[in-house]
Formats: sequence, structure tokens, C-alpha cells
Amino acid sequence: MPSAVVLAADGFETIECLTVVDVLRRGGVRTLLVSVMSTRDVVSAQQVSVTCDCTLDEIDMDDFDYLVLPGGMPGTTHLRADERVCELVRAFAATRHVAAICAAPSILGELGVLDGRRATCFPGFEKTFPAGVFAGPKTVVVDGNIITASAMGQALPFALAVLGDIAGEVAVEKVREGIQLDGSVA
Repeated sequence: MPSAVVLAADGFETIECLTVVDVLRRGGVRTLLVSVMSTRDVVSAQQVSVTCDCTLDEIDMDDFDYLVLPGGMPGTTHLRADERVCELVRAFAATRHVAAICAAPSILGELGVLDGRRATCFPGFEKTFPAGVFAGPKTVVVDGNIITASAMGQALPFALAVLGDIAGEVAVEKVREGIQLDGSVA
């Protein structure tokens, strides 16, 4: 069974984080919400308290295929300041899969894993990207084993792109149907 870890630090963007967990679980992907803090409890940038499945110290990351970094501030700053997270980003980008949304793709830029790729992020954070990497705003970008998205407004398309990459289009269509997503606005 495919598997993913969604990392959470105090100050994460609620919708970016929990949408990915929800969509991946609906799609049949073993998904853990993992706190990088000292406890399982984290608080979002919008002051939503969440109890994660476990802390980073409680799991073996070798058991997972995908690493997901939600954005939000100061959540992204907390993720970037944690050397364990930086090591995981480098390792997953080299041999598995990484997805990041909003401010979090800046971590990928700062760690040098976006060289020769296309990516997006929240406006202003592209300054961490190498020249020619920024693919534009308000979008989701899939480039090989790295998926990036620009902001909270892209949380559902981002989550569906990650699900498609992990579990395929059948899983995406199952979730789209289950949540009544057809793209039209009345």
C-alpha cells in the first residue's frame, strides 16, 4: 500500500495540511499526520488545535513513499529550522517523492532540490528558487517526483495531484466522485 507522511509544525496552514490528509486517506493511501514538535499536539496559523498521529521521533520514515510539507507561517519557518526535516527533504527528493505547498516550496529551493526543475509557491517565496524554476502563481506544478502548489486556494487540486501520483487516476476519480467535485460553479 502506498504511504505518505504529512509534517505539521506550529503555525501550519490548516486547509493545506488537513486537505492533503483527508484526500489521501479517502483515496486509500496510508497517511500519517506527523508533528515535528516535541508533542503530538500542534496549533495552526489560524489557531486550530490538532493532535497528530505521532511525532517525527516515533516513526520510521523508511516505511513511507511520500513526504508532504504544508505551508503557513510560522509553520514553514519551523519546518525549515528542523534539521531532521531538512535531511528528510533531501533524501525524499533524491529517491522518493516530495510535495510542498504555499511557503513550504521555499524550503526545497533553499535546500537545492529544485535545481533544473519547475515549481511554484506563494508569491514572494520564489526568491529562494534558482533562476528559471518559478512556473508562475495560482497553480499546481508536477515535475518528476516533486509536486508544488502556490497557496491555500490550490489545496484541493494539490491534494488530488499528490493522490494521482501515489495511487493513480482511478483513486483520484473515486475521490472526485465521493466529494462531488465536478468543477462547475452555480
